[in-house]
Amino acid sequence: MTVHPRAIESFARDDVAHARIAINLAPAAAYEKFRHDLARWWPREYTYSGESMEDLYLEGRKGGVLWERGPEGFRIDIGRVLRWVPPEKIVLRWHISASHRPEPDPKRASEVEIRFTPDSSGGTRIEVEHRGFSRHGNGAAEYCTRMGSETGWPLILKRFAEHCGCAETAPAPVLRSVA
Repeated sequence: MTVHPRAIESFARDDVAHARIAINLAPAAAYEKFRHDLARWWPREYTYSGESMEDLYLEGRKGGVLWERGPEGFRIDIGRVLRWVPPEKIVLRWHISASHRPEPDPKRASEVEIRFTPDSSGGTRIEVEHRGFSRHGNGAAEYCTRMGSETGWPLILKRFAEHCGCAETAPAPVLRSVA
């Protein structure tokens, strides 16, 4: 499956990386699928365990944890739920540093907001805003650029769209990346 190249928009500027995609599911269905099927669609290259990952789970509540479980009981907390507003948005404190290491200090974590907005065709526009990269310290600007590039949040959203069977989505604004 492929996603129409104009169906994804991404850009990174200042201290924020954005990505958007339109899929042919209602917001409530997209929200639930995003959360409950996370381990099935999340790119393995964005996990610590890779192909040996056993589970990736998002606890659906304020204060919940986004965690990965790997072989032999390995577990890592990736994020903490700051806001849980089904089926509209999820806001996470992102505990992965610019060097791809766990960052347990909340003061050094960035924030990811994922919004599920209905579109005029009955589908959903999913928007990711990853902000506060400067809190990560060294390498923050490069991290922001990377997450706003085709190999960051746009790739993650593309994998979700493919999982949903929404590979041929309606054209959205042209793909662009601004550093």
